[in-house]
Amino acid sequence: MNINTINCEPISGQKPGTSGLRKKTRIFMEPGYLENFIQSVFNAIGGAEGKTFVVGGDGRYFNRKAIQIILNMAAANGAKKVIVGQRGLLSTPAASNLIRKYKTDGGLILSASHNPGGIDADFGIKYNVPNGGPAPENVTEAIYKETCSIKSYKILEGEVVDLGSIGAKQLGDMEVQVIDPVADYKILMASLFDFAAIRNLFAGGFTIVFDAMHAVTGPYAKAIFEDVLGSPEGTVLNAEPSEDFGGGHPDPNPVWAKSLVDLMMSDKAPCLGAASDGDGDRNMILGRNIYVTPSDSLAVLAANAHFAPAYRNGLSGVARSMPTSAASDRVAAKLGIDSYETPTGWKFFGNLLDADKVTICGEESAGTGSNHVREKDGLWAVLLWLNILAERRQPVKTIMETHWAKFGRDYYSRYDYEAIPSDIASELMDDLRGKLDTLPGQTFGKLTVKKADEFAYNDPVDGSVSTGQGIRVWFNGDARVVFRLSGTGTEGATLRVYLEQYVGTHGKHDMDPQQALEPLVSAMLEMTGLEARIGRKEPDVIT
Repeated sequence: MNINTINCEPISGQKPGTSGLRKKTRIFMEPGYLENFIQSVFNAIGGAEGKTFVVGGDGRYFNRKAIQIILNMAAANGAKKVIVGQRGLLSTPAASNLIRKYKTDGGLILSASHNPGGIDADFGIKYNVPNGGPAPENVTEAIYKETCSIKSYKILEGEVVDLGSIGAKQLGDMEVQVIDPVADYKILMASLFDFAAIRNLFAGGFTIVFDAMHAVTGPYAKAIFEDVLGSPEGTVLNAEPSEDFGGGHPDPNPVWAKSLVDLMMSDKAPCLGAASDGDGDRNMILGRNIYVTPSDSLAVLAANAHFAPAYRNGLSGVARSMPTSAASDRVAAKLGIDSYETPTGWKFFGNLLDADKVTICGEESAGTGSNHVREKDGLWAVLLWLNILAERRQPVKTIMETHWAKFGRDYYSRYDYEAIPSDIASELMDDLRGKLDTLPGQTFGKLTVKKADEFAYNDPVDGSVSTGQGIRVWFNGDARVVFRLSGTGTEGATLRVYLEQYVGTHGKHDMDPQQALEPLVSAMLEMTGLEARIGRKEPDVIT
C-alpha cells in the first residue's frame, strides 16, 4: 500500500451550507479541491483511523470518480471499512439508514440534491454524523476551520475499486463492502407500512405514476412499487439514473415536473401522481386535478399517520422549518402534541428526533420524513400517502377538502429570485432588518403590518442558538411573508420569498392560490421595492 502525503494550501470558499458543500462540477474537478475538503472532514472528526463510513451518491456527473478518490483517501487515513452502494449509488435517506443500521462513524453523501447535474452543472458533498443526519453547525464549523488551515492530505496512489459487483473488496488495509443500494431500505419501508393493504389497493384498480426524474430513486421505486407492491410495469417513469438527469432539472415541483402535473390535470390522470428529486429526499404529491403543497402534505400526513403501523400509537410531536406554513401546527394542536419551528435545513430536526420530541418533520421545499432515518425521505412520503389512501379509500382531492374543512386552509407559494448579485441581495436583507422595529402599523397595499422579526432558534435539546435565519413579517388578517437567502445555490444569491394566507374552516377553500395571495404579493413588493432593486418583474420560479 503506497500512501502519498500531498502538500497543499487552503482553498477559499469551502464552507458547508445548509446541506453540505455545493459548487459547480468543474470546481470540484479541479486538482486538490475535493481532496482538501475530504481531508478537512477527516481532520474535523478526529481522524478516520479505525472508523467505518458509508459512501454513496445520486449518480450525477463526477460521482464515480469522486467516490474512488474518497475511498483512496479513507484507506490512506486508516479507515477500517467503507460501505458503498453498487455503482456508487445511494439515495440520501438510504445512506442515513445504513449509517444507523450498521452503527458506522458517519457517511459521505455525494449530491447537489435537486440541482441540475452534468460537467457544467452542479455537484455537492456532505458529511452525515453517526446518528445518520446531516452534520450540525458545530461540526460544519469545525470542517470549515480545517479547510482554512489544511497543509496536506493523504491518498493511496492509483488504486481503483470495482463498484460494479456486490461483495467485499480490499483497498490497502481497508475493507470496501459494495452492497445492493436498495435492499436495506426496502426492508425498512416494509417494517413501517402495511404493504399488504397497499398491494390490495393496487389489485383493486388504484393507479399511480411515479416520476423518478432520471435520478437515484428510480431503482428504489421500481423495486418497491412494481416488484413488491404489484403496481404495473411502467408505473415508474424515467427510472434509470443519469449523470445529467436526462438533461432535466431533478426538482419535484410544478415547474420542473410539469409533464407529470399536466397528466394529473388531464382526463387520463391516474389516482395518484408522485415524484422525487436527484438524491431521493424530496417528494411531490398530486391527486386527480389537485396539487398538494408540501406544507399541506406534512399536515395531512401528521393528521393521518396513525393509519400506518409504525405510527399507530400516535406521534410524539411534529416539526416544520420556519418558512413552511403553519398548517401542521394546527394539526398538532388538535392532536394535543407539541409542534416545533426550526431553521431551514434538515440538520435542525436531528436533536428533536433523537430526543423523541417529534416523530414527523417537514419543509416547504418538498422534504418530509420521520424518525425512521435522520434525513427527509421522498419515497417514505409517497408510501405513507399510499397507506392512508389504502385505509381511507377516498381520492386525494376529497382527503384535502376534508382536511381544510376541519383545519382551515393555508394558501401558500414560494417565489425564487435566482442568481441575484450577492451585494444587492445582502443590501435588501439589511434594509429589511433595519426596518423591523418600525414596520408594525404601516400599511402596504391593502394590508397592515402586525409584527416583524428576524427568526432565531433556541434548540430545546442542547440549548444551542442559531440566529439570522430569515426575516418574518405578519400582517393583520392571518397573512405572513418570509424573506430568506438560500444556502443551496452555486452562483450569486437566491432570494426566497415565502407567502402564506390562512383562511379559516368556514372560508373559501377552492380559490387559485395566486389569486388568494395577490394582496400579500402586492404588499410585499411595495414594502421592499424588490422589482426596482433587482431589475425584474417576475420571479424565476413560482411554486
